[in-house]
Amino acid sequence: MSAAIIDGKAFAGALRARIATHAARFEQGAGRKAGLAVVLVGEDPASAVYVRSKGRQTVEAGMASFEHRLPADTDEATLLALIEQLNADPAVDGILVQLPLPAHLSEQTVIAAIDPDKDVDGFHTTNAGRLAVGQKGFVPCTPLGCLMLLKDQLGDLSGLEAVVIGRSNIVGKPMAALLLGESCTVTVAHSRTKNLPDVVRRADIVVAAVGRPLMVQGDWIKPGACVIDVGINRVEGPEGKPMLVGDVDYASGVQVAGAITPVPGGVGPMTIAVLLANTLTAAHARAGLPAPDLS
Repeated sequence: MSAAIIDGKAFAGALRARIATHAARFEQGAGRKAGLAVVLVGEDPASAVYVRSKGRQTVEAGMASFEHRLPADTDEATLLALIEQLNADPAVDGILVQLPLPAHLSEQTVIAAIDPDKDVDGFHTTNAGRLAVGQKGFVPCTPLGCLMLLKDQLGDLSGLEAVVIGRSNIVGKPMAALLLGESCTVTVAHSRTKNLPDVVRRADIVVAAVGRPLMVQGDWIKPGACVIDVGINRVEGPEGKPMLVGDVDYASGVQVAGAITPVPGGVGPMTIAVLLANTLTAAHARAGLPAPDLS
């Protein structure tokens, strides 16, 4: 058996097209574009590429992009002052501070300074709390994108057994909360889970977000399970050339799973698309308009 390949790139492209349609309607009704502000501190190459991609896709979706680039030695007071300015800016609906920050800056302090209603990354403790108790709020983009792919592939998730490998605040914990909200039976596993392969073999849904290249082997996967690989790991490939791989050994996993996301081209493209969706939702809320139906 060979798994169905879940094309996150195509799904994200279709989602961005729907966002663009609703963004144009918002601009016509509100008299302004929905706006996303992205703050980058320092010169981390991967972060810089990601920020450029966010800005480009924001503009392509018909929304306003505001980029703020600060030097690596920026002090915390300066960064917090910028966030306060963006909180008060009526043209800005969503604020994203690119992580990781330089070591001298407190990520928790910086995230806490963002207005929860502009926290389109979904990292503020207010939004984390809303998700935990089942209230509406902004959900971190990567796990929400994973849920969209799962529902598109499987339909109703109710009653399915799901294993989330990874317990980060960015992916693992919110992913588990989202799956609970879909009435799955959820186990949160991690690198220290005893008998991890046996735990994974129970799952109808596997979400791998542990950050270890090729950790999940094909013989860990229940035949026919749906596998969502969040991992993006740069390793040395053939002839010493760098290549990207996931947390799942794709070559063996694709022979067992019912459906699986590739790396790259699976979960990755969903993250920015969901960020744009969150920003558009924030814009509608701030304008007193009903949330757009992006389904």
